[in-house]
Amino acid sequence: MPLQRSSREAGAAPADSIASFDTGTSSLPARRITLTLVLIVAALALVWFVPLGWRHLVPSDEGRYAEMAREMFLTGDWITPRYNGYKYFEKPPLQTWANALTFAWFGIGEWQARLYTALAGFAGVLLAGYTGRRLFGPAAGFGAALVLASAPYWSLMGHFNTLDMGLSFWMELTLSSMLIAQSGAAGKRETRLWMWACWASMALAVLSKGLIGILLPGATLVLYTAIARDWAIWKRLHLASGLVIFFAIVTPWFILVQLRNPEFFHFFFVVQQFERYLTPDQHRPGPIHYFVWVMLVGFLPWLSVAVQSMRHAAREAARPNGFRPATLLFVWSAFIFVFFSVSHSKLVSYVLPIAPALALVIGAYLPRVSREAWRRHLVGYAVLLVAVAIGAIFLGRMGSAHTPNALYREFRVWVFGAVGVAFVLTLAALWVARRARGSALPSAAVFGAAWLMLATIAGTGHEAFGRHSSGALIAPAVKAELARLPADTPFYSVGVLDHTMPFYVGHTMIMVQDASELDFGVHQEPQKWVPTIAEWVRRWDADRYALALMPPERYDALAAEHVPMRVIARDERRVVVEKP
Repeated sequence: MPLQRSSREAGAAPADSIASFDTGTSSLPARRITLTLVLIVAALALVWFVPLGWRHLVPSDEGRYAEMAREMFLTGDWITPRYNGYKYFEKPPLQTWANALTFAWFGIGEWQARLYTALAGFAGVLLAGYTGRRLFGPAAGFGAALVLASAPYWSLMGHFNTLDMGLSFWMELTLSSMLIAQSGAAGKRETRLWMWACWASMALAVLSKGLIGILLPGATLVLYTAIARDWAIWKRLHLASGLVIFFAIVTPWFILVQLRNPEFFHFFFVVQQFERYLTPDQHRPGPIHYFVWVMLVGFLPWLSVAVQSMRHAAREAARPNGFRPATLLFVWSAFIFVFFSVSHSKLVSYVLPIAPALALVIGAYLPRVSREAWRRHLVGYAVLLVAVAIGAIFLGRMGSAHTPNALYREFRVWVFGAVGVAFVLTLAALWVARRARGSALPSAAVFGAAWLMLATIAGTGHEAFGRHSSGALIAPAVKAELARLPADTPFYSVGVLDHTMPFYVGHTMIMVQDASELDFGVHQEPQKWVPTIAEWVRRWDADRYALALMPPERYDALAAEHVPMRVIARDERRVVVEKP
């Protein structure tokens, strides 16, 4: 059956269609359906937002972007981003602006640092539901939101303070706006407004992470046009007014930051946007199949219906105006996947913008899964959860000097709890599937809750590692010592860049010997760092007051050379010392 719907269904679908999820069964009262959907969204919001402050920030992204926002908020410089006191032009400032505003409104803390990311992820779920409803009907919209919310890739990334969730939301809005505007169901005025939203969201994507915000959607559109032979779409893009909106949003910051920092243009556009992609200088290599495993694990709950979903979407008939939504979804997903797979720099979060497109494809098929196929799906995943629980036993045998075995054993308890909850909910989904008539969606909602809770509980349990890697356990002792010393006391970071300690102690550090990713900043302001250990020792001896952070092995070497140091605090990864 094709995905195409009538214009009435693609727009404001009647209440009985929503109630029955397009299954042909008798409808429920519209008020009851509305209340049910409100309760589902409220429950999702509780599960999504309440745990934000239950974990400490972990290196490197979470500590980095939280500290950048803290410095922006305290200094009042909203044009030149800085990290640890040094100019930091690797990424545009949209998320730093958002986090700094969050600190201004709610105070400085962990949940505040994650709020923008969480809002982007939550809004992405609602947007997927709305887009699916407009394109393929109410049941497909509910299915798309369900798939995206329960995909571990999306739910976990929505709770870490990284740039990719914000980027992915704005790119999802770009894609959704294009799909709705071009579907043929909207009038001329609505089409124009959705295309303006598309151009605006591309601009915000650029301000989130750079040129990929327009490069990826633009290349996708060109490839879609060639594959679908849908040349008429270019007449409906509102190019002139859209470009005005795009540049009106993008241009001001780029001009202001370049005027204040003449070195910005070359570093940002040449080094970060092109050399980062084309060369292995970032030391983030990965095999060509790197993202295959990311997507398999990230969409694990829905793998058994993924192939059928793609087959179903491939049979979609073109809309009356020649537009093919499913083809655009396929091209979007394939191009982004290939683009990052051939890159020399790879991180797990890079292909996150694919997730909403896949959720729309799977969500459109989900209401059509047969009862028998759905029962097999649930039984298979119940068996998988048992296997995961057995495999989790071996977590108790892992450990290293930096990550002691006790932390793995603590995390294992959370994994057992997460798998246990997911297993019980999967059994509940089986029970609902036996009792429900028609659509598998009610049972799928319970199954989706199982995987959302699994990711939430296991993700929260990561705090077993996070509180140690963050340095938060020793931060109070360091803050107390800093409060006792003069405000201009130098705090050195010797041979290492600690991504979380500046945020937790509320104090930037002077880099010594190894500038790490702050290499550009220290070369722009060389007076702000110490290039060698020998020079640092001389400065340390001359300082009346001073603190320093260093790895344990560095401390041992310096202590053997009788450098005067008094240990304030230490853990498995770092030692903080004071000048006696």
